[in-house]
Amino acid sequence: MEYTVNLFLLFFAFSILGWCIEVTLKYFEFHRFINRGFLTGPWLPIYGSGAALITLVVGGLTPLDSSLGTTFLASFVLCGLVEYFTSWFMEKRFHARWWDYSQKPMNLHGRVWIGNLILFGLGGVLIIKLLNPLLLGLFGRLSLLSREILAGGLSAVFLADYIVSHFVLKLVKTGVENSRADSTEQISREVRLLLHDRSYFHRRFADAYPEVVYKTERIAARMEAVRAESERLRRQAEQRLEDAKEQLARDLEPTASIKSGLIRKQERLIDRLYDESSADEESRALKREIDGELRRLRKRRPNIR
Repeated sequence: MEYTVNLFLLFFAFSILGWCIEVTLKYFEFHRFINRGFLTGPWLPIYGSGAALITLVVGGLTPLDSSLGTTFLASFVLCGLVEYFTSWFMEKRFHARWWDYSQKPMNLHGRVWIGNLILFGLGGVLIIKLLNPLLLGLFGRLSLLSREILAGGLSAVFLADYIVSHFVLKLVKTGVENSRADSTEQISREVRLLLHDRSYFHRRFADAYPEVVYKTERIAARMEAVRAESERLRRQAEQRLEDAKEQLARDLEPTASIKSGLIRKQERLIDRLYDESSADEESRALKREIDGELRRLRKRRPNIR
């Protein structure tokens, strides 16, 4: 029981710490306070979930291997999975991409990238080797009953926050689904206007994710149609270029070369049509004359075959 209570407290502690980190980073980026996250309260559960998961898994591995490398690798993988599937679930559930690393190196579907994964690994080492012992020591100063009351109170507030935020996100989803806009930028403007006309909870969400990219099946279909049309135009342009090259080669071909080719084709045609056994004397005489002229021409133009 004590272990479970401590795990809950670690979840809330790291959720709040993650919120502080995000708010600080956004302050330096936008020079103003932005209440980050899907929830209204000062917590980001994705950080708490990652920390709690690392604590569970690495704690289970401790009897086998508690090295820094193992802790780093476990944190690298576990937090990457949490970030990836959180992005995937939120996009499928609410038709929006909350973060996108598509322009970052070594990214996976734009949901995670190598830079964050390395930070996750280092953060996991920091959590296991430094922060967890410090926090668990602080929790140990409280009685188990006090910790249970604290964990229960935080859970109740967290649940209420989630319920309110869920309704805000459902409004966002409805706005995206009902939008007739043909681009993510237009949908973003419509959703921001929709949220700013409502309560503080709605306006806070619009400010928390100014870079969110909204997606619908209609836009996805439109983008696929644009991609297919672009591919068709590319192939058409390549074909036209090849035709132009062939035409240019024909136009620049020397007259002598054209004559040589024409003579070869005429000779093949004669061979196909002329039958020595059935030809009359006049045809045989004409054929002998043609063969003689060709021999004369080949003596003058050795390249004629």
